[in-house]
Amino acid sequence: MLKKVFVSPDPGRSRLRFATRAVLGIGLAVVVCGLAGTSLVGAIIGGLAALLALFTVTDATVRGQAVTTALLPVAGLPVLTAAAALHDLPVARDLTFLAVVGAGVYARRWGPRGHSLGVFAFMTFFIAQFLHATTDRLPEMFAAVLLSVATAATVRSGLWCYERRRPTPAAPAPPAGTGLARITTRQAVQATAGAGFALVVGQLVSGDRWYWAVGATWWVFVNTTSRGETLVRGFRRVLGTVVGIGLGFLIAVPVAGAPVPTAVLAAACVFGIFYTAAVSYTWMMLCVTLLAELLYGLLGVLGPGLLALRIAETGVGALGAALAVLFVLPVTTHAVTDVWIQRALRCVHACTAEAAARLAGTEGADPAPRVAELGQLLGRVRLSVAPLVHPLSPMHGRRRRARRVLDLLDDCAREIRGLVAVAADPEASHDARLAAACWRVEAAVEALTGGGAVPARAGEPRAAEPALAHLHDLEQALAELAAPLRTPSGSRLAGA
Repeated sequence: MLKKVFVSPDPGRSRLRFATRAVLGIGLAVVVCGLAGTSLVGAIIGGLAALLALFTVTDATVRGQAVTTALLPVAGLPVLTAAAALHDLPVARDLTFLAVVGAGVYARRWGPRGHSLGVFAFMTFFIAQFLHATTDRLPEMFAAVLLSVATAATVRSGLWCYERRRPTPAAPAPPAGTGLARITTRQAVQATAGAGFALVVGQLVSGDRWYWAVGATWWVFVNTTSRGETLVRGFRRVLGTVVGIGLGFLIAVPVAGAPVPTAVLAAACVFGIFYTAAVSYTWMMLCVTLLAELLYGLLGVLGPGLLALRIAETGVGALGAALAVLFVLPVTTHAVTDVWIQRALRCVHACTAEAAARLAGTEGADPAPRVAELGQLLGRVRLSVAPLVHPLSPMHGRRRRARRVLDLLDDCAREIRGLVAVAADPEASHDARLAAACWRVEAAVEALTGGGAVPARAGEPRAAEPALAHLHDLEQALAELAAPLRTPSGSRLAGA
């Protein structure tokens, strides 16, 4: 796990830049709130608003990111007002919170912007419970949110906009036409049901910290589609929280809210959240938990009892999410995995065709966007297959097959990147054999995704020409994919 987090490839140092910019943006937001005369509560809500603005906004373009960031207060401030106004009306507060959960998840059908606004709205209500927001604090909180979001936007779009120097691939759209077209509606119902369970049981566990359970349920549903993904994410959330609580006893409790060490440790936690988010949900949750403990230390309420309660409420929330995905409109892991694998395979063919056209001198042929799309799709495949390759999975045969599929898809991606690198060379010339090799790649992809027989690779020597060598190795990987994808096991991995 340590190797995965700290030695994982970081192309262009994007994770390092992402995390370092977050520390800078959130730190500046807190400073701006302090200079504006806000209290400790105002500074905390401002810092959290800046964190959300920098973390949740994932639009493909810089302009889109700026627009979404500007809309965050539009989604968050009315929710903050409702949370403060209903502070002393528990029934109305709880029903409103569940409505925010459902609406926030449903908003994902409008893409990255809907997702960002839904997360910000939910977290605004959550933070209001965390800080016991009342109507008399609203002016200060409004000011803190507006100042912090503006500061975060200035850092992201102005002071350090590294996205301008490279294309940002759009995230693949959710699969459709497979019974999953209404996945956001299903998830909205599931999340609301799970949050309702967490809210009721969480209040039985603690009348003051019940919202932790609801928060745990919410975040388990973020970026998941199938029941398997959700269950694995719930396990990782509990694991990250437990380890974070253990570190809290060693770090946060002795610090006891001392301003300088708390600020330094909080900055380290923020860096950890952003740096590990793309590679390990467990490590990200560890950093989130430790950050929350440090904030409770600043508020003067941190203690062993609170930490134990945090574990209990997180467990309740994860259980609520698990029950919801198992019994409320479930979406199977294999239904989702099949679709993502097929889309990745079709993207492999599209990348090959674009690279071959580039080598042939076709004007406007550019495989780079397709390669970026393939990277995104393979990320989705890994996420959807995660339940099958998890070490605790009891289905050993399926686990071996899933790992083999991932390895071969990675081989395909490696050969595609090599082919594209060759095609980018202005001196590379077209070989008549490229067309035949590309046709064989197309035939293999169509067979894998359509259920036909996959052509076997002839045992000829590996070509000396770089482009042909990459295409032949790509053919070999596609041919080898047939076995793990077609092995009868009671469930599919793709197209079988």
